[in-house]
Amino acid sequence: MTAMNVVHMRVKPGQGDEFIRIHQAMDPRAMPGGRNFWLVRSGERSFIVVAEWDSLEAMAAARPAMIANLDKLRPILEDLGGGRGLTEPWSGEVALHMGP
Repeated sequence: MTAMNVVHMRVKPGQGDEFIRIHQAMDPRAMPGGRNFWLVRSGERSFIVVAEWDSLEAMAAARPAMIANLDKLRPILEDLGGGRGLTEPWSGEVALHMGP
């Protein structure tokens, strides 16, 4: 069953272009089972990463590659506050998809 993960991050001032560059350099082949990846600018310095996966198992198998990418981002990320840390991740199986 299709799975999705969504991660909210906020970059330090002046780091938006670098954040995008790091994602552009990401190798999707390091994450088998990944179908689609989106980087959404949700505010001046806020971004949401959305990924679609073949399954929860595929997403779990890609975790080391996702963490390696996050390690490159950590120096330019700002703490989200409220005990959330640098990222606010959510994931699960798709319950409903409506589209063309």
